[in-house]
Amino acid sequence: MKNLKKALLAAAVASLAFSAQAAVTLKLSHNQSKDIPVHKAMQAFADKVKEYTNGEVKIRIYPNAQLGTQRESVELVQSGGLALAKSNAAELEAFEPLYSVFNQPYIFKNQDHFYDVLTSDIGEEILNASKDKGFIGITYYDAGSRSFYAGKAIKTPDDLKGMKIRVQPSPSAVKMVELLGANPTPIAFGELYTALQQGVVDGAENNESALVDNRHGEVSKFYSYDRHTMIPDVLVMSTKDWDKLTPEQQQAIKKAGRESMMLQKQLWADNTEKVIKEAKEKLGVTFVEDVDTAAFAAKVLPMHEEAAKASPQAADLIKRIKEKAPK
Repeated sequence: MKNLKKALLAAAVASLAFSAQAAVTLKLSHNQSKDIPVHKAMQAFADKVKEYTNGEVKIRIYPNAQLGTQRESVELVQSGGLALAKSNAAELEAFEPLYSVFNQPYIFKNQDHFYDVLTSDIGEEILNASKDKGFIGITYYDAGSRSFYAGKAIKTPDDLKGMKIRVQPSPSAVKMVELLGANPTPIAFGELYTALQQGVVDGAENNESALVDNRHGEVSKFYSYDRHTMIPDVLVMSTKDWDKLTPEQQQAIKKAGRESMMLQKQLWADNTEKVIKEAKEKLGVTFVEDVDTAAFAAKVLPMHEEAAKASPQAADLIKRIKEKAPK
């Protein structure tokens, strides 16, 4: 009996040791604060991953660019030096060209069209496209529609002529602003407030939350709703770390990712309503609705044809995205 007890005890200790050894903690980097909807959604993602893997996989989140800028984090993910990072389709275009289809202006008709595409086989195809380049996409997050903001109202493309507009380091963003008659100026997001304040750039383009969360509304008092793009944020993971996981763990991560995406959708909607109110009442920002969006769309429509020429796969994706548009 004593020998049996000893054997059972030894087996239990060995099992605990194996579990401790098998458990893995993955670092996740992003460049914004803990207060924004996407951080809260990623925290929910981390909680669900732990739950669905019975504690075998844990996610530790590093916000506020603690592990580097957004681009640096993606480069670390690609090389296997970091497990996870939150980026967006604009920046990922430089790593995987197929993300460029999401960066085309006016490719999405509205939010329903946007989500129909992201949750379809189109969205999944793009998430998986970069697997041989060092990373895969786990899920998408809503970053709203992007419009121009500056020290004056921008109602037509003519209002942009001669203006220096900050853009993300994306070939599509640069081309779009050029076609609209402005001078695209790529600047790191963390440096944009000072650039606006000092006149290095005359304006920028982003969603409404940038006005409050990043205080851009202190220096840019007009937000003009041309809604030129709806570019999703993307949670990416190193292929090296992904391949180390069991199929069950991979499935758990994808499931947790999709659930966090839908949570963030509601958090984003609530936050957008809040920041618009705050930007108006506390920062004195004017929201300009009477924008000639048709004129903006006409100027940049050739970009769809150019993107389709990049590859047969891109052409097919653009065609399928447009087929999903509401009639």
